[in-house]
Amino acid sequence: MTSPTSSLSAYFTKQHREADAFWVALEAAEATKDAAQINGAFSRFDRSVRAHFLLEEEVLFPEFERATGMTDGPTAVMSAEHRQARALLDQMHSALDAADHDTLMDTGDTLMTFLQQHNMKEEGMLYRMSEHALADVWPALYERIQSTG
Repeated sequence: MTSPTSSLSAYFTKQHREADAFWVALEAAEATKDAAQINGAFSRFDRSVRAHFLLEEEVLFPEFERATGMTDGPTAVMSAEHRQARALLDQMHSALDAADHDTLMDTGDTLMTFLQQHNMKEEGMLYRMSEHALADVWPALYERIQSTG
């Protein structure tokens, strides 16, 4: 587990890598063609991505905006991208419900390409800006994040 002595960037980047690992597990499950394994793997991937977005939108972004006064800057762009990613996750849900694993994985490939670009922006810009703006409150923010779960 990441500790409050770790950086904000390290904490949120670790969540990106965990979602990536859940995607790899979904790809492996799909190769088995076992519906239960695929459903379970997709559920873990979906929960990971959505929980990360929620944490950013409900905790990190408001704190960043409060500290910087920027409400139409990087957090607005990232939130818009989260909506796009959620739409792709919803399409994946529909494909899974229809047992259309080809569409599930094709849409997932699109999502993963999109998320890699999105994550590069967060890791290269937003998290660094957040570390600077929120350095004094990171330990308390970390505790709040832990209680949000």
